[in-house]
Amino acid sequence: MKGNKFFLDTNILIYGFDNRNHLKQKHAQQLLEDGLEENKAIISYQVIQEFLHVSSRKFAVPMSIEEQKLFLTTVLLPLCQVYPTGELYKTAIDLKDRYQFSFYDSLIVAAALEADCHILYTEDLQHNQKILGLKIVNPFAT
Repeated sequence: MKGNKFFLDTNILIYGFDNRNHLKQKHAQQLLEDGLEENKAIISYQVIQEFLHVSSRKFAVPMSIEEQKLFLTTVLLPLCQVYPTGELYKTAIDLKDRYQFSFYDSLIVAAALEADCHILYTEDLQHNQKILGLKIVNPFAT
């Protein structure tokens, strides 16, 4: 049985800063806040890399270097528990083959499995799908 930890995909963190959709922003911010307060949210190195890239280039108002460093130090690094290993890549390759996911989506799923999460919050995969005991949840699904 999986623990009560959950994994946050990059898109959830990004929606926390997207004021074009206030409902998604609110849900994303609540997930992040709950995860930090209860020490249940987990991300991987990949989420950090993707978030920092998007936040500096694609936000309506890009984050400054100082803002990125602050968010990295106070949010991203405390949540990060999965780093690249040979086993992580092997698992991702197997998941890609078995489920026909993109390689990067497979890495996210592999990281969530490695961290023993029970839920992966993402908008990128099939809502309510189960993968080796991991439930995929789109927090914005109605």
